[in-house]
Formats: sequence, C-alpha cells, structure tokens
Amino acid sequence: MDKNSKIVIPGAAGLVGQNLIVMLKEQGYKNIVAIDKHEHNTEMLRNLHPEITVILADLAEPGEWMDSFSGAEVLIMLQAQITSKTSEPFVRNNIVATEVILNAAQKYRVPYIVHISSSVVVSVADDDYTNTKKAQEELVVNSGFKYCVVRPTLMFGWFDKKHLGWLSRFMKWVPVFPIPGDGKYLRQPLYVRDFCAVIIKAMERKPENKVYDITGVENVDYIDIIRTIKRVKKLNTIILNIPYSLFYYLLKIYAIFSSKPPFTADQLKALTAGDTFTVYPWGEEFGVTPTPFEAAMHETHHHPAYSKYILKP
Repeated sequence: MDKNSKIVIPGAAGLVGQNLIVMLKEQGYKNIVAIDKHEHNTEMLRNLHPEITVILADLAEPGEWMDSFSGAEVLIMLQAQITSKTSEPFVRNNIVATEVILNAAQKYRVPYIVHISSSVVVSVADDDYTNTKKAQEELVVNSGFKYCVVRPTLMFGWFDKKHLGWLSRFMKWVPVFPIPGDGKYLRQPLYVRDFCAVIIKAMERKPENKVYDITGVENVDYIDIIRTIKRVKKLNTIILNIPYSLFYYLLKIYAIFSSKPPFTADQLKALTAGDTFTVYPWGEEFGVTPTPFEAAMHETHHHPAYSKYILKP
C-alpha cells in the first residue's frame, strides 16, 4: 500500500484511534483523515498531529464530513459507544452512525473497510453495548463492501480513559482499592499498540471478507491485573476484597452522580460473566509479535511522550 494512500478513520479520537495514528505516522503514512465528535479529544488529536486532516463531526448526522471519503483507499471504522446509562447513545453511535458512514463509503466507492468490532459479539453478555455491537458488525458484513472485521478483547495502553486506565488512576487517588469478590475473573487484556499493528497489516494486506478474533495472548485474573498496575506504578495502595453485591451497588450509586461513569454495573456483570476466548494465532497471521503484559503495562505508564495524555469521557 502506497504511503500516500488516503486513509479515513471515523471515531479516530478514541483509545484505538489515538494510538493507531501514532503508529501510522511511525510507518510513514501521510494522507490520514481523522473524524470524531468528541470536542476535547479531537482537539488533542489535532494538536498532537497538526499535519493530518482532523474533522470535528457527529457521524450520526450526514454532513460535509462525508466528502472527505472521496479518493479514500481504505476506511478504518472505529466509532463506538462503549458506556452510557441509557440505550439511546448506543443505538445512535453504534448503529445509526455506521449506517451513515456506509452510505458515504458507497457514494465515494471506497474499495475496502477494516471494521473494529468487539469480542463481546461472541460473549455471553446481554447489554446495550453487546447488542448494538452485534448489529453494527452485521451492517458491515452485509454491506456489499470488501471488508476485514477484527474483534479485540479488553484493551489498554496510552490515552486510556476507561477500563485499566481509569482503574490505574483510581488506585493512585485512593488509599484502599476494592476488588469485587475474590477477583479471580479471567481476563485476556490486549495491548492497544499490538492491536493497531494488526489493523495496519489488515489495511495493507486486505484479506477479503474475513473476521478475526484478536485476543490477548496471556490469561490474567482481574486481581493480578490490579496487582501489576500497583507494582508498575510503585503505589502503596491497599487492595481489599469486598462482596460482589456491595461493589455492584456502589457502582449504581456512583452512576447517579456521574453523567458518564467510566465503569458501570453492566461492565461489572461482563467482567464476572466468565467469558474466555480461544486465542487465534493472530501474531503469526499478521506478522505481529505480542508484547508481554507487564512490559506493555510499563510502556503504558512510563513512555516519555504519550503516557501523560488521557482522554476525557
């Protein structure tokens, strides 16, 4: 793929997009169009990368931003609603926005799509995020475009405002860190830079109408993730196990006072649902060497350039 090929990235100001654009630039790609509706995070992206085209736009609303698809070689679809207290934002940002984006891609005859789905589409979870991500993936698969779908598990890395990023900041703020139950909930965390390397390889190789489950290669219990964060950040926080039901209701109470809670009761249910995913050999398939979990956590928290940046909810 020519380094001047036009790459359009809806939802570019989130965790994956911020890391992906860093890596695309590292690999010499220049003609990048990044689109997102989050004003603060989009401005951060623009300031970090003034040489690329950054557009502030609501992807669920047709508009001039759609003209940026003209001449695109590939569309990398990142837009997603991950957390919300109501169902409407999930429908709007995971389904309606996808329909609008696909219409723009059809109008300008974009030849290839890399769609970032989620491991939840094959999980036992039953919530707004899971159900709308399933519907979103179906829209892409049935769109008539040539595509590659990649389904990541729980991700972490630079810019992380949710999940492990929020947990690591919370641990720094409080003297005691609560763990629901015994904390032995198996996780398969995926380093976002490893995932972005897979996206770039998919973009370059263009496998036709393929779906890949991109799972973290190390099985780590939730409580061990928390212990690793504590060790890497050299914190003195006390880790305390509390009853699951108490943890659940504390999250419910927190959501009453927070318009955009970073960790919800539904996510707690997903955390403890018992999902495990078969590890497809994606490293061999895409020529990407997975980063060891602890090394990735260290890079996440200690990189001199990017570890200081945090997205807003």
